[in-house]
Amino acid sequence: MFKPSQPLADRMRPRIFAEFFGQEEIVGKGKLLRKLVENDELSSLMFWGPPGVGKTTLAQIIANQTKSHFVVLSAVDSGKEELRKVVKEAKDRLYGLERQKTILFIDEIHRWNKAQQDALLPLVERGDLVLIGATTENPSFEIIGPLLSRSRVFILRHLEEKDVIKIVEQALKDKERGLGNYKVEIKKDALKLLADLSGGDARTALNGLELSFKSKLQKVGGKVTISVEDVKEALQKTHLIFDKRGEEFYNLISALHKSMRGSDTNAALYWLARMIEGGCDPLYLARRILRFSAEDIGIADSRALLVASAAYDACHKLGFPECNVHLAEAVVYCALAKKSNALYIAYGKAAEDAKNTSHLGVPIHLRNAPTKFMKNIGYGKDYKYTPDFKGDEAKQDYLPKELKGKKYLEK
Repeated sequence: MFKPSQPLADRMRPRIFAEFFGQEEIVGKGKLLRKLVENDELSSLMFWGPPGVGKTTLAQIIANQTKSHFVVLSAVDSGKEELRKVVKEAKDRLYGLERQKTILFIDEIHRWNKAQQDALLPLVERGDLVLIGATTENPSFEIIGPLLSRSRVFILRHLEEKDVIKIVEQALKDKERGLGNYKVEIKKDALKLLADLSGGDARTALNGLELSFKSKLQKVGGKVTISVEDVKEALQKTHLIFDKRGEEFYNLISALHKSMRGSDTNAALYWLARMIEGGCDPLYLARRILRFSAEDIGIADSRALLVASAAYDACHKLGFPECNVHLAEAVVYCALAKKSNALYIAYGKAAEDAKNTSHLGVPIHLRNAPTKFMKNIGYGKDYKYTPDFKGDEAKQDYLPKELKGKKYLEK
């Protein structure tokens, strides 16, 4: 039945595996998660992936397939009190007349602090309930070790374009849960654009379809044709997928670094644009490029440091968006420049010796003698002012005698 008050994305939520598109590597026939569900051998799970890829949907399918009681908590607005109530009800249901297991689904479980997550441990160990946690953040950093070690982690990825298209087409065909009895046609190029702009997020795609449909709605039983312009207007895609705080942020900067290091100018420009257009602070990018110019290029091309420094200065003076070309120039220069990490390695060796030999004094001939007393006790004695000497005559030791002959920089 058509319920206009309920969002299309919610109405079209898959109820069984046959209606679920994408994530074939974990829910396809014969895959581990599907076998665990079909054999009713579930233990606690963690679903890790970006928004709109099916974490909540999979949890509900599991509850339906295993005929378990399904309880949802959002870590944003719940805590130990809500957990205690769920546990009491779960025990009553498991050991009472129903003899029914409870699946507790905690959305955004990474929002719970350590103490709250600790409270889940005995419940998981005793089997009082089956826990399914969903997180958009790397569980290695956000979920406590003991809880993570007691859970199977499944990684869900952005949906592929073909999967998003299937989801949209399913919504168009389903008269009961979809767009009702309207005859809706979406042009092929509009459907592809909708899938592209959704960024692998099924919820975004269905919301875009619904908004496009409502913007063209004429009358009950009428025909609605959705075009590219309708999709663009509905989605108003002025932002890019960019996580300014989570793991994906560091994945992007890592991709930029490695592309410059590999001298791939096209890839470097792409990853730079992904971060700039996604809203990354230009000064952050300028700092990373400045570091790269010394760490990965160094003495192989000292001009890289000057270019990177100039780009940083431009970001500081101009800001976004004017500084985007300065960053692009610095990135391309660094990508094309010869690479050498000799300076980086040399400093690392010197730093290690500095930590282990901090008790060694400065050779007396290198010491400054600002007072007569210091000069009388030998400070600066026998020091050679190199401009006054030629060739081998200028040679003298600059390291402590214990490190004499030590080489850090291999030229």
